[in-house]
Amino acid sequence: MMELHRHEPEPAPRRARRPLLWAVLVSLLLVAQTLLVVMTLRYEASRMQERADDTAALVSVEMKRRAQQVLQSLQVLRVRPELPSAWPQEAEAALRAHRELARIERRDRSGKIVEAMDSPYRTPMFRHWSRQEMQVEVELGCGGALRSNSPVFSRSQFVPLANGLGMEIVDVCLPLQEAGQHAGFVVGSVVLGAWLDEIRPTEVARQHEISVVEADGTRLARAGAVRGGGVFVSERIVDLPGNSLQIRVDAQDRKPSLIPNLAVALVLGLSAGLFVVVLLLVRDWRRRARVEAALAEALAFRKAMEDSLITGVRARDRRGRIVHVNPAFCAMVGYTAAELRLAETPPYWPPEQVATYQQRQAERLNPAAAAAPSREGYETVFMRKNGERFPVMVYEAPLVDSTGKHTGWMSTVVDVTEPRRMEELSRQQQEKLQATARLASVGEMASLLSHELNQPLSAIASYATGSLNLIEQPDGDTLGLLQQAMSRIAEQAERAGRVIKSVHDFVRRRHQAHEVIGADQLIESVLPLIRLQARKSGARIEVDVPRPAPKLKVDRTMIEQVLLNLARNGLQAMEGDTPLAERVLQLQVRALPPREGSPRWVAFSVIDAGSGVPPEVAQRLFTPFFTTRGEGMGLGLSLCRTVLEQHGGAIDFENLARGTAFRFTLPRAPQRDD
Repeated sequence: MMELHRHEPEPAPRRARRPLLWAVLVSLLLVAQTLLVVMTLRYEASRMQERADDTAALVSVEMKRRAQQVLQSLQVLRVRPELPSAWPQEAEAALRAHRELARIERRDRSGKIVEAMDSPYRTPMFRHWSRQEMQVEVELGCGGALRSNSPVFSRSQFVPLANGLGMEIVDVCLPLQEAGQHAGFVVGSVVLGAWLDEIRPTEVARQHEISVVEADGTRLARAGAVRGGGVFVSERIVDLPGNSLQIRVDAQDRKPSLIPNLAVALVLGLSAGLFVVVLLLVRDWRRRARVEAALAEALAFRKAMEDSLITGVRARDRRGRIVHVNPAFCAMVGYTAAELRLAETPPYWPPEQVATYQQRQAERLNPAAAAAPSREGYETVFMRKNGERFPVMVYEAPLVDSTGKHTGWMSTVVDVTEPRRMEELSRQQQEKLQATARLASVGEMASLLSHELNQPLSAIASYATGSLNLIEQPDGDTLGLLQQAMSRIAEQAERAGRVIKSVHDFVRRRHQAHEVIGADQLIESVLPLIRLQARKSGARIEVDVPRPAPKLKVDRTMIEQVLLNLARNGLQAMEGDTPLAERVLQLQVRALPPREGSPRWVAFSVIDAGSGVPPEVAQRLFTPFFTTRGEGMGLGLSLCRTVLEQHGGAIDFENLARGTAFRFTLPRAPQRDD
């Protein structure tokens, strides 16, 4: 059975406290509403007074600015008193530019009017009263201007007009100087009412009465479409050169009334309950705004970064469809982003490679590949929209969302057309340099050949002439002498053939693949050519190669070229001041001891006994086209360094006590016991 719980009656003291609490709550609400109403009224009153003060400050600033503009226009008439013929035109221009100017006068040293011009926009001021009858204030102002040598505004004065009307004006006087001497005055009459009409803003005129008053409150001039209420009044003193004007701004607003503002206060009081909710909503909105701003900033940063990249960026989903590309990728393939996203098969795939690329894409989009992604790129070929094929390097990584789910692949694509072209151009230039260096070597060897072949050819000619003489006058020893002569001719011909064969083999040799060759074989292959030049200069060749000689895997032709260039430079370095007995060129080969973690090296040394390398030459020794010989091209040492770096080696030199040692290293060929 269900047990029914009966509520016990509330204690009497608690029931008695409840009306008290409600009374306190209502009293607090009434006090709060009253304070809110009072504060609202005071706030509105202060706000209206602040508006009047701001308007007065604005009018004061505008009045000073307008006064400065009038002074600037009158300065034009002041600076050129020597051209009285131009004065009327300039005065008329000033009057048309400033409608508050009613009259401009030019006076002489004594203050007498020489010339005057009235504004075309208003009735002349001095028709009812003459100017001579109203000279006191302007004379006082011009006296002050003369003493201070600066513009001075006079006190205001009332100028009567016809029909009982009139205007309040202020005269501004500017002294004239000519050759450092006082030459007269320029006087401008400014109408205060027109002055206020020119400076008052439209919105200000609709809500405020602006007037110029005296110290006792007498209004001199006014502007504005409304009359002031006399409640919110603000006054400012406008300091002008020689005078000050008092500006009064009177707002049309009355004191805030209770009835309409009480209604506002009640609405605010009733809305107080929603204030806390609004605060919570505002806080949540600010948090959301900060998050959205951060997200927008991150997206803008990413987009700016993607747009600035010259590397193509491509994103694909799990099915291989393109979902995002950056402008660099679009420019690379020639298709727009919309065309790439709508295509079932990427349009930049060459038609002949579609099947291969589809198979490769299926392999890379396999979930197993995403589990262990490879950071190594692969090279492939894309096709531009115009059908042009171009090589690219593609780097891919898995695309993972915020939950860790694999959603696709992100790729960066680099167009390697230009690097490949530069590599090919560099290779061609290198081949040209190598060919040029070999031709230079052949040219130098041609002179050696002429010297070396001259001796055996001369001997052959001598033996041939002797043989002919023996044949013409035979005797008992003719046969033996002929045999001896023929033998000598054969020896000299063989000698000449060896010389020609050495040069021929060097010239005919072409670039080959790297081959394993002994260091002694390299030395022996170039030794005949080196000895040709050595005999010409009277030098000796000393060869020091260990037995067995170390093996190297190199391009034989290029390394022989390096040895020949270094040997030829060493022989040429000894042709100058080195005595004939000391002209020794040393060719050395050493197998360097192995180091842990590094390959074994073989060091070649070409040591001469010349004068060494000067410091100024040493800094540019391996620079292309730098040479100290007039007939040289400056390619030998540069080519040597390039060839050795391509083989993984290096070259250096050292000045000895006598001569120079050029050393270069090459990696040793792997051996079976390594």
